[in-house]
Amino acid sequence: MVTYNDNSSAGNSSLTSLDSRSLIPATVLSICFLLGFLGNIAVMILKPNWENMSSLSQSLMLNLAVSDLLCMLTIPVWTYSYLNSWTFGVEVCKLVTYLGYCSVYGSLLTVTAMSIQRYLQVVHFERRLHEVEAWQLLVPLWLVSTILSIPVLVVRNLDDDQHWIRCKAHYSSEGQRIAMVFTGFLTGFVAVFVIAFSYISLYRKVNRAAFFNNPQTTRLIISIVGTVFVLWVPCLVMNIVEIAAVSLHNNPVMKFCEDTWNAFASVTFVNSAVNPLMYAFTSNHLFTLCQKSAKYLMEKFRILQKLPELSDITAETAQ
Repeated sequence: MVTYNDNSSAGNSSLTSLDSRSLIPATVLSICFLLGFLGNIAVMILKPNWENMSSLSQSLMLNLAVSDLLCMLTIPVWTYSYLNSWTFGVEVCKLVTYLGYCSVYGSLLTVTAMSIQRYLQVVHFERRLHEVEAWQLLVPLWLVSTILSIPVLVVRNLDDDQHWIRCKAHYSSEGQRIAMVFTGFLTGFVAVFVIAFSYISLYRKVNRAAFFNNPQTTRLIISIVGTVFVLWVPCLVMNIVEIAAVSLHNNPVMKFCEDTWNAFASVTFVNSAVNPLMYAFTSNHLFTLCQKSAKYLMEKFRILQKLPELSDITAETAQ
């Protein structure tokens, strides 16, 4: 067990560390915990307006709440460590970080799967999705999340920064650091791109049915896409900056990335806190809209297919 050395010099260092590196993420995480913990518990218990959803949609929504709740449960440990130094030992450092990464990846991949599901149902009239069992999607999803998080167990360790113990990454080489940062960047970039593409395509398709076009749908889709961009793009940009700094051996920029990473990373926890508001409690309207618009567009498509047949029949009758 690593203990915190309580002396005057350590106190001054602790105060400096608290002011410059820890206060902002600790504050953000505390707010996220209050909102996200209660919100995801409410989703799991109340299951708001899920009666109109398919079993697959309900399973994805429940899985999103579970992954977000798991993410929320790691927050008290991080908040305490930001304010009081890390006192839990290297094993807990690795475990808590691993659980945090798994939950964040699980949440992001679940939202991506939900966006693809809605896109296929509305844009491509894919009805066979109802035949897919939830475990066939959720098991690979969590398997990918656990695999992507494994490198954290290798690089995470304790660092004594002037008597202020931190749980942070220790890389054995520049190549290892670039590989791990790039993996996180690539995963996040692909997920954000797929989510944005799916909802924008869905919105365009739905708007072709004029009577479905309404401000509520517009606000909901804009809020989903906008929130994903606002909460994930800053971290993706920081990943690019860090990769460039390591590649160019720019020590000042690398130091800046290390000092500000906690603040940027804490913003991603906001995603797990606001997901209940964006998906569980409000997106039932979008699910219903998708179902109605898909039926309308499919019926319209069938009518257009029948028009040439009717023309042929009319021509034959006239002859």
